[in-house]
Amino acid sequence: GANILFATPMAHTDPPPTTLDPTNMRTAMALYHTAVTVVNASVPAGPAGLAANAVTSLSLDPPLMLACLDRGSRTLRAVEAAGHFGINVLGTDDEGLARSFGRKIPMAEKWEGVAWSEHQGIPRLEAAIVFVACRMRDLLSGGDHVIVTGEVETISQREGEPLVFVDGGYVRIG
Repeated sequence: GANILFATPMAHTDPPPTTLDPTNMRTAMALYHTAVTVVNASVPAGPAGLAANAVTSLSLDPPLMLACLDRGSRTLRAVEAAGHFGINVLGTDDEGLARSFGRKIPMAEKWEGVAWSEHQGIPRLEAAIVFVACRMRDLLSGGDHVIVTGEVETISQREGEPLVFVDGGYVRIG
């Protein structure tokens, strides 16, 4: 038989059209503190990566992560091609890495001078305080982004405080 998750069916209706100004949403969401990560993958042309703060754990059983990547992102194309990706949580001393990976410059330039190694075919930044290696599971439409979910294959961490993004800038907590 089927597993019933809810006693009553959940209604699904399309949300009403919005007239919300994207600037207002951006301003409001800027108040939301997020950890700064570099999401990356490796393809034959070399490693690809971008700074991302729309990244979070999704499930503990099974262990899943999600990252929201811009539809036009070269890193999204690399993740799709590779079938796996890494999430590198940056520490408070890594603002320079965040800024570099946040720029739309040639991929090779983003990686110049960056200490990294390959872990199961996925770039692992040496500076990361947390590294999560994922096998791509789902690609879901999310407006101007694609929501990438991944099954966690390995996770490692070291001491350090995360770099946080809020109100349009990087801050240290703790």
